[in-house]
Amino acid sequence: MYALIVIRYRLPMDEVAKVTDEHRAYLRELKADGTLIAAGPMDPRTGGAMLVRVPHDNAQQSLTDIRDEDPYFKKGVGNYELIPWNVVIGSEELDKL
Repeated sequence: MYALIVIRYRLPMDEVAKVTDEHRAYLRELKADGTLIAAGPMDPRTGGAMLVRVPHDNAQQSLTDIRDEDPYFKKGVGNYELIPWNVVIGSEELDKL
């Protein structure tokens, strides 16, 4: 199963910037283990989004775990919306990533 994680910054950009390197290091770990497919900031930069792969049987718990380990969440930088996503069109291409 796939999911979207939408992050909306709660703090000014100068505070966000202080945690960005830690956040991106965490995302690289998620990418390396096959969880993260893509991520990046919104334009304009009011937050960011992630496309992730999670197990079908415990998608919500997996999303909660991803959020809880993110330095942005741990340091109060952003609000998170965790959205399990049943991809119907394009799932074959995503499965190849």
